[in-house]
Amino acid sequence: MKKFSTNVDLAISVANCLQAVTEDNPDLLSSFNASAQQVLETVLLCPESTMKHVLLRTLIAGTIWNIKDTIPPGSLGSMVNAILKIFSESLAIDAGETIIRMNEAEKNRLKLAVEAETEENMSDVVDNCVLSEDDNMEEIPKGKLRRENDVSDLLPSDKWELKEVTALLTAQQTALEIIVNMCCSEDPSDDEWEELSSSDESDLFMENSYNEGGGLLMTPLCLSDEVHSAFLNNLIPKKILEKTAFPNSVALDICMHNPSWKPLIKKLNAVQCRALTCLHSILLVSDVDCLGGASALQSLAQHLSQLIFSKTELPADTEFLEAVTSALRALLQTMASKNISQCMTPEQLLALCEAGIHSSNASVRVNVVSILGISGSVLAKGQDTAETLKMIGKFLLEVAMKESSLVVAGEALDALFDVFADGKEAEKAAVQIKLLPTLKEFQPVFRTRMRKEGKGQCSTDQLCVLDNVRMNLRRFIAYQETLGKTPT
Repeated sequence: MKKFSTNVDLAISVANCLQAVTEDNPDLLSSFNASAQQVLETVLLCPESTMKHVLLRTLIAGTIWNIKDTIPPGSLGSMVNAILKIFSESLAIDAGETIIRMNEAEKNRLKLAVEAETEENMSDVVDNCVLSEDDNMEEIPKGKLRRENDVSDLLPSDKWELKEVTALLTAQQTALEIIVNMCCSEDPSDDEWEELSSSDESDLFMENSYNEGGGLLMTPLCLSDEVHSAFLNNLIPKKILEKTAFPNSVALDICMHNPSWKPLIKKLNAVQCRALTCLHSILLVSDVDCLGGASALQSLAQHLSQLIFSKTELPADTEFLEAVTSALRALLQTMASKNISQCMTPEQLLALCEAGIHSSNASVRVNVVSILGISGSVLAKGQDTAETLKMIGKFLLEVAMKESSLVVAGEALDALFDVFADGKEAEKAAVQIKLLPTLKEFQPVFRTRMRKEGKGQCSTDQLCVLDNVRMNLRRFIAYQETLGKTPT
């Protein structure tokens, strides 16, 4: 790594290794003494502006984040700010404009190379003529003249422009992935989930949480003060939002018509997907004011809607669809919790759900069902929404009963609980779609599916969530029965 100033390619390879081996590897932390940290800091402060150096600094910033537990507490704030400054600088670079500029640079370089070769060939012809006229002149060894006049050594290495763009896109993708890690709290271990799921206190706990209107267990994520401040100081949310846009159409056209540049399209799309995943994480850990307030969230909802509905058909790219629906789900949940009016029409929501439920990706199906549940619960508080709630209820019931994935079926049930939890419009719609008798009939079917399919097809945390849904189903049926007995 100390040789980074003279061999950046070697330094990048080393930095990739360092970032990989230091991730989730506390046993390695003792290897990083003050001298080793000083080397990393020297690279981090390198002023070189090439895209390869941007990538190198990004990888080193990621490594320093991985070994943050070795940093003295008093230096933690400045360290986090330095890391996010590197990420902010990387994300601030417009990849589309860089592709356009580098492609033009490549054309100019190749044009100069052709002109130089043409001039060299003409020189060879003239020299050969002189030699043939004067037999007494000493013959110049073959190849020597070519080497002396060859300007290729003075030109950048082959495809250096393409390598620069590739380095930039890799840096941006890496920065976004690390920001996601910064937002994630530690998940409970499998043993902790097992203990909760199998304990006698589980049902009692769920009854209490449901009575309190909690719905499914949601562990709120939180940012440390250092990370939160550094996010805002370095405009990280703004930079992430910019990267969620579709790639520059001119840059895409360049890549489409240049075989060696075509692989960049996949990288451009990957950056967009990572940005959407990042946005999802930011929404989970930030409060409304930090995100710019209600108007900013409404604008963001419109932006995400445009990404989804920009074409006549729902995007077929499952990675993009999972990322954008995850972000929209988190956004709508945040808006609902703060009573911020939602911008998507019921027709848009149903169109999204009807298309998304046929996706081969189970996470997409979970997201669209959850989105419908969130929006339905908001509509249930309004006036004259019974007809829309009927459509939502029928859709969710059909998913719960016919969905092949137990996890998606469980999410559909949970969405039903949210939509029909309260409100006169919801009560009216529930009676008209026969919600109570349908759920009573379906309850033993769901329990049987959990018993037969659960442990073989679901992870431990999914089983815990499904166990919560099972408990909520019993409680919800009891609640609906009390509504039927209440005098009107």
